Amino acid sequence: MGRILVHICCGPCAIYPVKEILKGKLEVWGYFFNPNIHPREEFRKRLDAVRTLAEKMSLPVICNDEYSPELFFRSIPGPRKHETPRAERCARCYSLRLDRTADAARKRGFDFFSSSLLYSKYQDHETIISAGLDMEHKYGVPFYYDDFRPGWKEGITHSREMGLYRQNYCGCVYSKKERGLF
Repeated sequence: MGRILVHICCGPCAIYPVKEILKGKLEVWGYFFNPNIHPREEFRKRLDAVRTLAEKMSLPVICNDEYSPELFFRSIPGPRKHETPRAERCARCYSLRLDRTADAARKRGFDFFSSSLLYSKYQDHETIISAGLDMEHKYGVPFYYDDFRPGWKEGITHSREMGLYRQNYCGCVYSKKERGLF
């Protein structure tokens, strides 16, 4: 049985992928690293939801609980970051988070790494796969891909049953603005 480190973007999005990966008999650990989440209170809510999920699913989770949006902003090119096209911002964000996950997987002796981003029907799977394969090459830890989107409704149902905080935007300030939330 191998071990896999799964990047967790938020509690609700992690439920279905973790359950599915466990069916493959891998030992699953979560990894919370999300410098894209803004503002601080949103970061705290999502971190708390991941901790609640970890407790309810008996899932070991490594949490980077430092609020550090400057890491996200530094990953986006140019002086007028708000003008960077959405697809490029998202690609940089995926790469930043998967880079840190693959590095942590290598340092801690995991056999694979993946991400709960692969659960969301709102994320760009091809770009996530590309970033994952880039990090596989960089760190030597295989990227585990599965399309978890078929479990979208099941994950929502379970997150409600668990009473997890459910957000209404991806996490970054740009997605919050694009959703008209400020």
